[in-house]
Amino acid sequence: MKKLIAILFLLTEIFCPAFADDTKPVLPSQTGIVENIKYEDAEELNQDTTKQLVTIKVLTGDFKGTERIVENMLTGNPAYDINLNKGDKVVLHVEPVSDTVSTPDDVDFFIADVKRDNQILIFGSIFFVMLLLIGHKKGLTSIISIVSTVALIFFMLMPMILSGFCPIASSVLVGILSTVITIYLVGGFNSKSSSAIIGTATSLIFAGGLSMIAIYFAHLTGFAGEEPMFLYTARPDLSFTGILSASMVIAALGALMDTAVSIASTINEIYETDKTLSIKQLFKSGMNVGRDIIGTMSNTLILVYLGSALPLVLLSSNIDMNKFFNLNQVATEILSALTGSIAILVCVPITAIVAAYLIKRNKQKTDFDLKRIDIN
Repeated sequence: MKKLIAILFLLTEIFCPAFADDTKPVLPSQTGIVENIKYEDAEELNQDTTKQLVTIKVLTGDFKGTERIVENMLTGNPAYDINLNKGDKVVLHVEPVSDTVSTPDDVDFFIADVKRDNQILIFGSIFFVMLLLIGHKKGLTSIISIVSTVALIFFMLMPMILSGFCPIASSVLVGILSTVITIYLVGGFNSKSSSAIIGTATSLIFAGGLSMIAIYFAHLTGFAGEEPMFLYTARPDLSFTGILSASMVIAALGALMDTAVSIASTINEIYETDKTLSIKQLFKSGMNVGRDIIGTMSNTLILVYLGSALPLVLLSSNIDMNKFFNLNQVATEILSALTGSIAILVCVPITAIVAAYLIKRNKQKTDFDLKRIDIN
């Protein structure tokens, strides 16, 4: 919780100067290490609260090497408590107490959370190394597409939404750009890739519109967790239903790309095997493959949402089912999964007809050009 507050504070300072306090400088977070922990009586606060006096040695920044005693409250709630041991590295939120910062006494340090980025780097490195070893050239293009997609979300989608652009339009635009980069990198510049891009882009637009309808008629608020509430405290001017719709679009993007590429690639391979097939026959073949994909891909999307919402699923055992399915959080998760699944269903026939037409036309044109060259 404290980490989220620190992150939101920094985002507010960077993107929303009108909401920030202009009298104090913005200081970056620093890394520290726990050198000692003492416990102090906290009965005046709450009988279930334990106060830790944590001696922290700052490892980075202008105050590197200095030590500071920081209070860490343990309330007994694992969602909010930061359990520390001697030797743990922590992220420190640095708060200036005056207009100028020149000595350690001019700032206060707060423990934002345990430092975990080293573990993220280790697992990320394992993933990328295995992707290269197994995928070779395709693995490299996959890494490039992953990096580009993440960059688009952090450096395009996020600033656009925070600057007041329509979240739904922004997410669809970023999704289409990500689709173009990813599919052309992996599949090359050809009619197969173009078909998959058209199918994915059209389905994304449909998903955006469908998510708006679902949110409107289900009276979803966009506040299905703690993160939107924290964001609201920093940016109450944002459209949280729009952000919810954007999250539905982005969540469905990967499954839509996978579906479209699978159908377009299959139609391309079928036509390469038998070039006498008509557009109608290629479309039927694509639909047959699409029907097989629908079951597994929709199931995958549903399982992703169920996995992320497993605590909500377990909550159903302790609450009336009528109340459970009408909870804002539960309805949000269910409608998000269904919106993505319906978009996949739409993606199948669109990609099949576009791929059948483009692949048949472009291959015939290429073959005709090659025959003319041979004759000449």
